[in-house]
Amino acid sequence: MSPVSETLEAARAFILANTEIASPPACPEIRLWTATEVTPLWEATEAALLRVNLPPPYWAFCWAGGQALTRWVLDHPDLVRGKRVLDFAAGSGVTAMAAGLCGATRVEAAEIDAMACHAIALNAELNGVSVDVLKDDVVGSPCRWDVVVAGDVCYEAPMTAHIWPWLRQLAADGATVVMADPGRAYLPRTGLLRVGSYTVQTSLDLEDRTQREVTVFQIVG
Repeated sequence: MSPVSETLEAARAFILANTEIASPPACPEIRLWTATEVTPLWEATEAALLRVNLPPPYWAFCWAGGQALTRWVLDHPDLVRGKRVLDFAAGSGVTAMAAGLCGATRVEAAEIDAMACHAIALNAELNGVSVDVLKDDVVGSPCRWDVVVAGDVCYEAPMTAHIWPWLRQLAADGATVVMADPGRAYLPRTGLLRVGSYTVQTSLDLEDRTQREVTVFQIVG
């Protein structure tokens, strides 16, 4: 396996060499460049961690929260049709792909992981949709979106503390803010309206069970 680099050409080559095109179980309408095995890709990325300071390749897997959120968007296309949509902490960008396929006017995907940004761009090409990739921490940005979606973002206390006041503010400013959570410990207990739930197939390489119950919430500002 080739070393990982943040340059566009090398990053694209690494992704194409170490992933395969597959559809997540909950959203077969979407195709993604996905790792079929966790360990080989993790090891290939770790070989370059010290040199280019890359995080583990979370972008190469479609996690339960992202699958459920994407399924919910596909099941409710009117949520995003004709709207400006942000896929926050987008990972592979799977929900951004769904928004594009459902007719969103503009789709942005925010990620701080450079390799994830390259993967999102490749996935957008694969699905024939237009996605503007933001390699920024957009938390704190004023609201310029009609809809904000976030999948499985409350997995650590510092992450939740960082993003939650901003997501609440976006909702207060008029955006429809929807998040999906598979039962993470740091999900806030207030400010959430349950709007759906899905049973999602998962891999034992990623989770501690073969299925997860994922709840979809709308955040109340």
